Amino acid sequence: MSLSYICENLRHLRPISESRMKARATPLAGGQEMLVYLHGLNSSGRSHKAGLIAEALAPLVVLAPDYPAHRPPEAIARLQSFFGALGADARPLVVGSSMGGFYGQWLARRHGFSHLFMINPALRPWTLFPDYLGQVMTTAAGERYEVSAELIESTRAYGVDDPCDGVPTTVLLDRGDEVIDYRVAESIYRRCGRLVIWDGGDHAFQHMDEAIALIRRELG
Repeated sequence: MSLSYICENLRHLRPISESRMKARATPLAGGQEMLVYLHGLNSSGRSHKAGLIAEALAPLVVLAPDYPAHRPPEAIARLQSFFGALGADARPLVVGSSMGGFYGQWLARRHGFSHLFMINPALRPWTLFPDYLGQVMTTAAGERYEVSAELIESTRAYGVDDPCDGVPTTVLLDRGDEVIDYRVAESIYRRCGRLVIWDGGDHAFQHMDEAIALIRRELG
């Protein structure tokens, strides 16, 4: 089973409609409460998790930007621009899945997140991706790319050496994750943040109902 299939099983997703995505695509300012979802590798803002969150938390504003998760410098540049456009007063709650958690961790140190939730995050992709070196993957948008040594090395610039700096963080992990060893995130966040770990599950994450309940509680 390939990493591109496991990260977001797109063939079985129920996408958010185009009209609904456009309706929430305009960044908001003025401190209005909102949630931002950052998708994983090869996925998109119309992922299954984004749809579940938007439906469960309606009428909360939910923004799910598309960005090239497989091109780290471009991904960061696009997300930096996205969060900057929300306005200086915006303090969104951010949910990042897999590589979305990785980017979210870095961005949380540079933007005013009210809280960061990470779902099965790929916090050290430079140790994960070498197993897929040379493999050709396809994104949700149909772009094909090769997992190269340059791609792998470029992720290092966006790692966070010490996350115990006071950024409010919740890490949601399935012990049954077959792509990422949950113990990596557990060891990194053992001294800070909130760890919620379930037995079983997989990388696609089988505890969205419980996760949404925690997010709703954080939103108050």
